[in-house]
Amino acid sequence: AYPDANGTLRLTFGRVQGYAPRDGLLATPFTTLAGWSAKHHSPDYEGPTWHATAAATTPDLPVDFLSDVDTTGGNSGSATLNGRGHLIGLLFDGNYESMAAGWQFDPATTRSIHLDIRYLLWLIRQQGGDWILKEWTFAP
Repeated sequence: AYPDANGTLRLTFGRVQGYAPRDGLLATPFTTLAGWSAKHHSPDYEGPTWHATAAATTPDLPVDFLSDVDTTGGNSGSATLNGRGHLIGLLFDGNYESMAAGWQFDPATTRSIHLDIRYLLWLIRQQGGDWILKEWTFAP
């Protein structure tokens, strides 16, 4: 089994990609605000009521994405960087099929779930956090 990631330096790499966990089910790489809104009526996807209204104006905004990076407990909150070192997201969970990945990594179905940085920036602006963004430095 992998050691817990708390207090250890771990680096991993992978690709943004979806998966097909079983026949007839395809999980695409990105969930958009419209896709999240469509699931909003399920208790697993509860969120603020204004979110569903916002989906009408920005339906294609990516909320999160899947990747095949190999992660373990304690990786939540880790920065997700692209090949140029740009922050593109934050790792926050794994899919159901990744629960056994601490012992056996299956590249066909093991996926990590990342908060998309574009959604985070949008959310900060929606909640009146422009003052936070002014403190950050963004590279072009």
